[in-house]
Amino acid sequence: QVQLVESGGGLVQAGGSLRLSCAASGRSLSGYAMGWFRQAPGKEREFLAAISGIGGGTYYADSVKGRFTISRDNAKNTVYLEMSSLKPEDTAVYYCAADASRDEIEIREAEYAYWGQGTQVTVSS
Repeated sequence: QVQLVESGGGLVQAGGSLRLSCAASGRSLSGYAMGWFRQAPGKEREFLAAISGIGGGTYYADSVKGRFTISRDNAKNTVYLEMSSLKPEDTAVYYCAADASRDEIEIREAEYAYWGQGTQVTVSS
C-alpha cells in the first residue's frame, strides 16, 4: 500500500510562488509515474503535470506550462510541484497521485491508483 501526503499549500498573492511536496510511504515510487492534479470549487479535477519514473520526463497541461515545474527526488521518495506567477484562477485543492502500473508519463486521472489527501492553494488578487 502506498500513502501520499501533500504539503506546502497556503495563501499567496497573485504573482507569487509556492512549492508543493508529495511524500510517499509504504513503497518506493522510483519506478512509478507521478502526477499533480487540482480541483477548484464547482469544477472537475484537472490534470496539471506528470513525471515519469526513472527517466524523469515531464508533461504539462497548457494552463500551467511555463509556470509550474514538476520534479522528483527518488532517494527521498518525494515529488514536487514548483509553482510561480500564480494567478487567482490557480486557487484549488492540489493533489498528487501515483500510477503504480507504469513508468511512462500518464495524464489520465483514472490510471492513477494512489492519491494524497490534497493541499489547499489560495491565490489572492
